[in-house]
Amino acid sequence: LEISNWSYINMQDAVSPLMEQLMFFHDHVLVILIMITIIVAYMMLMLMLNKIVNRLFLEGQLIEFIWTLLPAMTLIFIALPSLRLLYMLDEINNPLLTLKIIGHQWYWSYEYSDFFNVEFDSYMKSMVEMEKNEFRLLDVDNRVILPFNIQIRLLVSSFDVIHSWAMPSMSLKVDAVPGRLNQMSMLISRPGISYGQCSEI
Repeated sequence: LEISNWSYINMQDAVSPLMEQLMFFHDHVLVILIMITIIVAYMMLMLMLNKIVNRLFLEGQLIEFIWTLLPAMTLIFIALPSLRLLYMLDEINNPLLTLKIIGHQWYWSYEYSDFFNVEFDSYMKSMVEMEKNEFRLLDVDNRVILPFNIQIRLLVSSFDVIHSWAMPSMSLKVDAVPGRLNQMSMLISRPGISYGQCSEI
């Protein structure tokens, strides 16, 4: 069951290889930011506690070179993994299944058209229809069922207004725009129930 819990400050458990890579990237950038924060805080503290003043010190080419080089290297250490992930997001390798998703106000329509032409609407359950073990604002009357360990292509569009189909545990967020067909791929790495919502306000 992939869902965020009350007072949980980390990301949801990864259900796709791409989400695992995004979590590694998040941790990588977080370590760099913590190191920068500690170094800057230490330098500010040492500067405040330092009583020595040198009024004749006007320039220092070595220190200027160092404080220009270090931020540039830091940005490179952040940019290279980020670019790799950006290319991985758009990569589609021979999908074996295509799921067409159409956004409507207050519900989604789904179409499986590869083998049999299956179409259905998925409405959010009201409080009256819900069972005791179901989640408010997340459970629907018709769930999408997808296989795992195969490449799946998502084609997302909208019937009326701009929507956004999101599945956080798979790192998916695709805009659904009327008259436009957006494409995304996914590979589910393990079976289970994952919840998503329209993330367009």
